[in-house]
Amino acid sequence: MNVLITGYFNDYSKQRVTQSFPEDWNVQIVEPQQIEEFISEADVLIPEHIEVNEALLNKAKNLKFVQTGAGFDNVDIEACTKKNIWVSNAAGVNANAVAEHIMALILGYYKNISFLDQSMKNREDETKLEYAGGELLGKTIGTIGFGAIGSRVAELAKAFKMKVLAYDTNKNIQSNDVEMVDLDTLVKNADVITINIFLNESTRNLVNKAFLSKMKRNALLVNTARGPIVCEDDLIEALKNNVIGGACLDVFTVEPLQLDSELRTLKNVVLTPHTAGMPDGTKFHEVRYRFFVQNILRIQSNETPQNNLNQIK
Repeated sequence: MNVLITGYFNDYSKQRVTQSFPEDWNVQIVEPQQIEEFISEADVLIPEHIEVNEALLNKAKNLKFVQTGAGFDNVDIEACTKKNIWVSNAAGVNANAVAEHIMALILGYYKNISFLDQSMKNREDETKLEYAGGELLGKTIGTIGFGAIGSRVAELAKAFKMKVLAYDTNKNIQSNDVEMVDLDTLVKNADVITINIFLNESTRNLVNKAFLSKMKRNALLVNTARGPIVCEDDLIEALKNNVIGGACLDVFTVEPLQLDSELRTLKNVVLTPHTAGMPDGTKFHEVRYRFFVQNILRIQSNETPQNNLNQIK
């Protein structure tokens, strides 16, 4: 079994990821720009930072399976189906890791952790530090999306005695623990808004100038889903002009985040480098790769993979 993984991994990360697969499999981890050199021999592709489109698939002579993480907006599922290539995602597998990251960002923002840590390390006068903070107790958090991640965020937020609002496009979702509301109600009433939906054409630039203008002036926006769900230029403008209180971002329109991005200069922003679903600094999450291996074994046995996004005849 030839498994091809694309992305940015250091040597130790590559070692840990490779060791999670059976020893007799050939696992190659390459940077995105090298994909065309290796795609022709791959049986399985785990793509990160690349577009799996018809042009690439035409060069993938042996490809049987495309396994993504939670998101699959970079994969042309129709083109894969035409070529009898299974596509699956890993929705829910990293749900707890992402939900914990979301709560860590929120707590870090309200408790000014990064600011205070840097001030202490810079040996600033502790008695003269000026900052504003707050408690989560009594605040309202709104989750846009109430799937595996959104529902887990709700559970964690309840532990902090927060009120939880939830919006989901699936109108059949019901909950006795949170208040299901329409999107407009959530945006206007939440002190914290966390985005937990997939990127598609209906959600691209969902968070734009109009959206941000409806938020509370001191509200916090948290995005660990996909960068393009947020119009980055509109967000930067809103943050600079205090239209909203702040933002915690793990994902960006262009990744890795450009070195000259204004987001890196704003004091009311907390940034992490798309690591919410992979809490281990080696870019390794055991549950995730265990799921990948089991799904590939299903393909090897001519079984339908879990979380399949298409159907092969």
